[in-house]
Amino acid sequence: MPQITLDSVVRIHEDAVFRELGGEAVLLQLASGMYFGLDPVGTRLWQLLEQHGTLRTTADAAAQEFDAEADVLARDLLELVATLQEKQLVVIE
Repeated sequence: MPQITLDSVVRIHEDAVFRELGGEAVLLQLASGMYFGLDPVGTRLWQLLEQHGTLRTTADAAAQEFDAEADVLARDLLELVATLQEKQLVVIE
């Protein structure tokens, strides 16, 4: 697996389905049938990731929306993307 950095380009896995429910989201990995839940912050990060594609741009956009230190947001984004990659919900290019 490629190392994930803020310079990584991430795309949503072709077998991932996203549904938002009341500010939170449920992701389904179709091939495995596994569900994964996101809290409101994770849901917004997913949406920003879909919109921007690169982690650095996603982190910058998130920093404009959330009242958090940029380095904390970046670390949390990298951890989230690593988990999503492990669950085969995103692909690192």
